[in-house]
Amino acid sequence: MISVNDFRTGLTIEVDNGIWQVLDFQHVKPGKGAAFVRSKLRNLRNGNIQEKTFRAGEKVSRAHIENRKMQYLYASGDTHTFMDTNTYEQLELQGNQIEYELKFLRENMEVNIMTYGGETLGVELPNNVELKVEETEPGIKGDTASGGTKPALLETGLSVQVPFFINEGDVLVISTSDGKYVSRA
Repeated sequence: MISVNDFRTGLTIEVDNGIWQVLDFQHVKPGKGAAFVRSKLRNLRNGNIQEKTFRAGEKVSRAHIENRKMQYLYASGDTHTFMDTNTYEQLELQGNQIEYELKFLRENMEVNIMTYGGETLGVELPNNVELKVEETEPGIKGDTASGGTKPALLETGLSVQVPFFINEGDVLVISTSDGKYVSRA
């Protein structure tokens, strides 16, 4: 058991028969009434985000998530195959389990697979990934002064807004938390 006063970003807990990851939290001490902790939690089974308020000092169960380093091999229809890099054991996940993560996954990319009590919860991506630009409008000389952006289609099918100087074939660094352009690789 862990006190809600000890919350920190990334902590995994069990609440209401669900496994949740703490995305954000705030300790609130109103002038009148008891203190409480306002938190933003993500359900690791279905990806839903929920705001929940706990009384200060309330206890919740900590969920011990196991991470296994695996390599993304290929997709066959809606089934995606991963391989443990140590034991060569393969794991298959359905597309609806990793819908958001598929926008960033390339073949042969190493990721962490999160499991809890033998149940596979999903894929943990690195903070940033490098993806190649497949399609974008060509940049026009002198367009950079306005600081504008244009759409670019990446190799995984993800569409992002990029600066005008980006061309087809460029490799970009993309943030996995919000799916936005960070820089050129």
